[in-house]
Amino acid sequence: MGIILYLIVGGLIGWLAQILIGRDMPLGIIGNIIAGIVGAWIGGELLGNLGPTLAGIAIIPALLGAIIFVFIISLIMRSSRK
Repeated sequence: MGIILYLIVGGLIGWLAQILIGRDMPLGIIGNIIAGIVGAWIGGELLGNLGPTLAGIAIIPALLGAIIFVFIISLIMRSSRK
């Protein structure tokens, strides 16, 4: 049950980051889950375990990390379309 909750929280964080930045992740919900999990890793490296946690994910650093990740992916996708 822990891994399912981890994936759900990662997906929600990725979805929220995508909404806040105004750019879509490729692969839909799978992209959101990847963005949330990678964002949690990036945010954890930058800020540590700051703020409340859910399913082992610190929400605030994960959200900030996911925003960074979605922005970088959107820049890469935009440059590859040209």
